[in-house]
Amino acid sequence: MNVAQLLVRWRVRLGYPLAILVLWVSRPVPLSILSAAILGAMGLFIRARAAGYLHKQEVLTVTGPYAYTRNPLYLGSAILVLGVAAAARSWIAAALLLGYFAIVYGVVMRREEQELRQHHGAAFDEYARTVPLFLPRLTAARLSVASSSSFSFTQYKKNQEYRAAIGFLLVLIVLVVIWRFRLA
Repeated sequence: MNVAQLLVRWRVRLGYPLAILVLWVSRPVPLSILSAAILGAMGLFIRARAAGYLHKQEVLTVTGPYAYTRNPLYLGSAILVLGVAAAARSWIAAALLLGYFAIVYGVVMRREEQELRQHHGAAFDEYARTVPLFLPRLTAARLSVASSSSFSFTQYKKNQEYRAAIGFLLVLIVLVVIWRFRLA
């Protein structure tokens, strides 16, 4: 197993010790936590919309947020990371979070791109030529790739996207506890 495969497989588990370190060096205050909550709500909204369209391993999803960026789930995650970095009020925490995200998810996105290309062939190639990997287009792409998918709350639940919201809420709670503890 190479490094890329390890990063793909262990990305979530590697995030736990990183989170502990980030929280350890964080210096949150109410305004930074509020900023994180606002950014987090935006990131969670993007992730929720994407999860409601995504049919993993079934079809090439090119509608909804996937018509703007090939990786709306990771775009939402990046916004969550920015929120936590803002809340932490620590250059060390921000560097750790942003570095981890850039390295790990850069590898993950490229790896997933290879898998989609193998599975969907020319349809994915057309999609990749039209829709950017990460930063979104300003307008929805119009593709000849067949996809009539619309948002489904059932699909959102199937993709277990609610876990991101629970995890982010727990991070905010811990940041509030850190802020209160540092005041004592």
